[in-house]
Amino acid sequence: MAVAASACLEAAREAAATCALIREGAGDRAVHIEVSMDETDRPQLPEHLFVILAALARFGVPVRTLAPRFPGAFHKGVDYQGDIEEFARHFTACVQVLRTGREVFGLPADLRLSLHSGSDKFALYPAIRDILRRTGAGLHVKAAGTTWLEEFAGPAAAGGGALALAKEVYRQAWPAYEELVAPYAAVVDIRRERLPSPDEIRRWSAAEFVAAVVHDPTNPAFQPDLRQFLHVAYPVAARMSAEFLSALDAHRSEIEPRVTSNLLVRHLRPCSPPKRRAVRPLSVQGGCLRNLPPSGS
Repeated sequence: MAVAASACLEAAREAAATCALIREGAGDRAVHIEVSMDETDRPQLPEHLFVILAALARFGVPVRTLAPRFPGAFHKGVDYQGDIEEFARHFTACVQVLRTGREVFGLPADLRLSLHSGSDKFALYPAIRDILRRTGAGLHVKAAGTTWLEEFAGPAAAGGGALALAKEVYRQAWPAYEELVAPYAAVVDIRRERLPSPDEIRRWSAAEFVAAVVHDPTNPAFQPDLRQFLHVAYPVAARMSAEFLSALDAHRSEIEPRVTSNLLVRHLRPCSPPKRRAVRPLSVQGGCLRNLPPSGS
C-alpha cells in the first residue's frame, strides 16, 4: 500500500503540472478537469480511489470527473462482458468514496464518476440507473467513439460515393492494423481472422455494410470484430480530412438523427434516473471528427 501511495503522489504531482499548463492555455475559458486511469491491468479498489483523491487534493488538482477501471471488460463499441452484480457493487462503493472525498478533502461539489469506453454498454445501464436513483450521484459517460461510428455509417447507408469512401477508409486501415490497434490494446478484443478482407467488403451493398457495423446483436449480420476495428480506425478518416468532412456535410440529414437517437435514446435515457429527487448531472460525451452546428445555423 505504501508503494501504491507513493505512486499516487507522483502521478498527482504530474497531474497538477499538466492541469497548470491547461489552465494557462485556456486563459479565461472554463476548464473541466478529468483524471482517468481506466486503461490499467486491473480495477482500482475503492480504498485506492480514496488515496488517489487524497493525493489530487494535496496537489490542488480540481478534479471534477474521475474515470477508474471497473471490473469486467469494457471493449470499444460493444457491450459489457463480465459480472453485472460485481460491477454494481464496485460502482456503488466508488460513488460512496467520491462522496466522502468531496467532504473530507474539499474537492469540487460536482465531482462524479466517469465511465470510459462507456458507449454501447447496454447491459450495465439498468444497474447504473438504479444506483444513480438511490444515491443521487452524477455520472459522465464517455461515448465519443460511438458517435464516430454513426458518422461513418450514416453516409455509407446512402450508398454511392459515400459508401465507396467508407470502403476506402477500411481498405487503408487494413494494412495499418497493428498501428491502429496498439494504443487501445487494453480496451479491444478483436479476432483478426474474423475481420472481412477489403476485397470482401468491396462487394458489399450499403445495407450489408451498415448491418455489419451498427451495434445490433439481434442481427446475424452484425460483426463485433469489425465494429471494434473501425472504432479505432478513425485516424484514417482524419487523414482524409477534406474528403471525409465533405461527406459529412453532404449527408448531414442522415447523420444527425442517427447521432441524436444513439446518444439520447440508447445511452442517456437508459442511464438517467426518474426525476423524483435532486440528482447530480449526468452527461454523455459524444465527440466526433467535427461538431456539426444545429440545423439552420
